[in-house]
Amino acid sequence: MRTPHLRDTTFALFLALASFALPSPAAGTDKGDAAKAEPIVNSVCAACHGADGNSPIPANPSLAGQHSSYIYKQLSDYKAGRRKNAVMSGMVSNLSDSDMRNLAAYFAAQKPQPGTAQDRMLAAIGQKLYRGGVSDSGVPACSGCHSPNGAGIPTQFPRLAGQHRDYTSAQLQSFRSGERDNDANAMMRTIAGRLSDKEITALSDYISGLR
Repeated sequence: MRTPHLRDTTFALFLALASFALPSPAAGTDKGDAAKAEPIVNSVCAACHGADGNSPIPANPSLAGQHSSYIYKQLSDYKAGRRKNAVMSGMVSNLSDSDMRNLAAYFAAQKPQPGTAQDRMLAAIGQKLYRGGVSDSGVPACSGCHSPNGAGIPTQFPRLAGQHRDYTSAQLQSFRSGERDNDANAMMRTIAGRLSDKEITALSDYISGLR
């Protein structure tokens, strides 16, 4: 009888977790009005995330082309204190539910600018991790949830392609430490907890060049 490989067992567990970790399809799916979001974007969001959602600051995420359901969830989590960041908590404090849906629709409709990996050697390591995971430590392939080209899956998993290396790295480290804990069933915390510093850097570099 064939003994299940660690990777097989981990992947099966990961899929089971994923089935419970997906946001409710109803969350954030009411269509927002992108036009109504423009005044808020120009006065509140643009300085950090760019008027077109392509952030000029590596530490801040680009939002252009991100799934509206994911943006809405993150804004809601900041407002409710489920995701903690002093700057963002202040920014969302006066936003209504409609404002958040409108902002989500606005940024989802923007065209993302392609990024470029900074280090060829690191990106090659990151590519292997992203596509194949790490069997010895039970890390599943990122592509299984975020798709091979980093486009993600609407209402389920966020778009990663072209995201700033610094931001992605910071989020993986935050998941690993438990500082960020708004992932259902601790799915990302479990995965990031099995990644080394070098693996996080390599993944972040590869993701920044995905398109």
